[in-house]
Amino acid sequence: MAVITIKIQNKDGMTLSVARGEDEAALVYTKEYEEGDEIIFEISPKNAFYELMADDALGAATVYVTGDVHYRIPFGERKISYSPKTFSGNRHLITAKLADMTCFGSCRNLAKNVMDQHGETNCYPHASANVETRGEAVFAARNAIDGVTVNDAHGEWPYESWGINRREDANMRLEFGRKVVVSRIRLYTRADFPHDNWWKQVTIRFSDGSEVVAELEKSEKPHEIVFEERVITELTLEKLKKADDPSPFPALTQIEVYGREAEKL
Repeated sequence: MAVITIKIQNKDGMTLSVARGEDEAALVYTKEYEEGDEIIFEISPKNAFYELMADDALGAATVYVTGDVHYRIPFGERKISYSPKTFSGNRHLITAKLADMTCFGSCRNLAKNVMDQHGETNCYPHASANVETRGEAVFAARNAIDGVTVNDAHGEWPYESWGINRREDANMRLEFGRKVVVSRIRLYTRADFPHDNWWKQVTIRFSDGSEVVAELEKSEKPHEIVFEERVITELTLEKLKKADDPSPFPALTQIEVYGREAEKL
């Protein structure tokens, strides 16, 4: 049995609303959010899968939770990488429940997490990078695992992406929080041509010490990278070799990593 508490707290740490439940909980909040508000999911047991939904317009994410999850409500510049419908108005549905594990033995996209944020999240998968263009939310690493694959433009949602600010040594780290078995990766590189450039070669380094070097093409279609199965806890996208096109702006719209759980759950 899981014990779940959902809270909304303001910037001063005051609890504005709370809901509790066994195995699942739902909170309906009937006020407009204010800057500094955050949603807190207090969950026990830890190190388990839960289905969390911070906003009904954002949708639910099946995630591996290792501790309490603090979800900061985005405002201002941080908000434009989300759909305008999210966190808006004065009626919000927030839910959490223990995940149904019956289908977790099959192959699926292990990278998607609409709940991902900057910093320590206790909520996996989690994306981070050594650079994000000008520190802007529309170019943050989290955009590359939010499930949005539209790649024919750049900027505000639904065209958010991971931007590298022209860094030659740019890399993006994807952590899973536990052992997984992976065998295929799909990359949606941004294809807002002629504004964008593209990577002709990328290297994927795995936590087991192995790596895969993939040759890419100039295309708006996803790049399929297939390799022998390996058991990992994270991977890094690195050694991104830009093509000779005039534009200095290659970027990544989405990464999908296909595989299954490494251990019986």
